[in-house]
Amino acid sequence: MQYVLAVDGGNSKTIAIVATLDGTILGTGRGGCGDIYNASIEDTNFLDPASAAIANIEYAVETALQAAQVKASDLATAVFNMAGADWPEDFAFLETAMKVRGYGRNVIVQNDAMGVLHAVVADNIGVSVICGTGAATGARGLDGRIWHSSMWQNQVQGSSAMSRKAFDAVIRSELGIEPPTTLKQCFLDYFGLASVEEMLHLFTGRIHHPAKRIEGLTRFLMDEAEAGDIVARQIVLEHGQALGDYAVVAARFVGLEGKPFSLVLAGGVFRHPSALLAETIVERVLLSSPEVRPKRSRFEPIIGVLFSALEAADITIDEELLQRLVPTLPSSELFTTYSLR
Repeated sequence: MQYVLAVDGGNSKTIAIVATLDGTILGTGRGGCGDIYNASIEDTNFLDPASAAIANIEYAVETALQAAQVKASDLATAVFNMAGADWPEDFAFLETAMKVRGYGRNVIVQNDAMGVLHAVVADNIGVSVICGTGAATGARGLDGRIWHSSMWQNQVQGSSAMSRKAFDAVIRSELGIEPPTTLKQCFLDYFGLASVEEMLHLFTGRIHHPAKRIEGLTRFLMDEAEAGDIVARQIVLEHGQALGDYAVVAARFVGLEGKPFSLVLAGGVFRHPSALLAETIVERVLLSSPEVRPKRSRFEPIIGVLFSALEAADITIDEELLQRLVPTLPSSELFTTYSLR
């Protein structure tokens, strides 16, 4: 019997799924950061982030194979949807690493911005904006052209960048450079500190380091922006406009600008109840493409990667296949990184 493998590797985690050719999910696995540029080598024997990322990917895949009770040699097709697949040498490196490990007779590597499109849009055409720990923008046009933001978008990332902007704003507010903000008390409560100076010391001192991730500040940023805090709202609006600019560029590069197309918004930050960030992105895109169709994903991005793997194995994604797939979807715990609710 033959199977397919889908892997979605991001900066927070790597998810792997093994499924039958009829769409039934048999096994899942989760590993650490799959980004060959950003995987941590701290407390490991790895000499570089790329080696650490490959180990994290391998762990996720092997866990999924074991759960499915499937051998790697039985994988007909594997699609790897990877953060860090940016330049030609990155694609070659990842493809070689996966082929050496025998993860599929047909191995396909794509940038992580592309998988979510297929999770939402049946024809896989449109623009995707992903905002999780990092951020990415991808697009596929009617003629098959693709574009992904990759290193072009280093200046506009996800919750890590938003949290850092909010952190810096609280520092400036404490000095009187920016207006008072309700973010101050939220952040102090989050870290269990009594003053902004203590918070600054925690993040910049030589000896003590924060036990909680800075990305956790994003939910407070979104909360306070929705509640009307001027400082928080300005950060979210500016970030949404910047993400919208990349969506406009993506549409332009694949020939979709000015035409009706699907704009897919995905990633952990969009799980927050506030619609402010999403609405700001859409408003930006509407300026040049008035008929754009904003969409949210019914599925996690990994399911779009699975659809691509199945299609690469000459399987049609139809309602009958979905009826088999949906009951076998993994639980939400597999995808959780930090709460934005």
